[in-house]
Amino acid sequence: MNVHLIRWENIRQRVKDDQIMNKAFLSFYSKLKVVNWRKPEDVFKTFNHADIVKCVPLNRIVFNIGGIKFRMVAGFYFGRNYVDLYVKFVGTHSEYEKIDVCKVKMFKK
Repeated sequence: MNVHLIRWENIRQRVKDDQIMNKAFLSFYSKLKVVNWRKPEDVFKTFNHADIVKCVPLNRIVFNIGGIKFRMVAGFYFGRNYVDLYVKFVGTHSEYEKIDVCKVKMFKK
């Protein structure tokens, strides 16, 4: 199943100046190339420290990246043959602590 990471270019821009963060997100991205997710719960097979957060109207997934150093919040859509992850936030653990997971929208364009 193909996973489309919507806003990957924005992530690259956000992490490019931090070598550790950049390496962590590149590793995360490479794992997305080989997943076989059919439903949201399948995310835990690849990323066992991810969390699904109940939001209205759409739920979100919080990915722990680089151990517990970084977080990515994404909305998601599971289609018949693909998964779209709509990136809403990328940052450090301390930056994540300051946001509302259900409302954050870091990337406007």
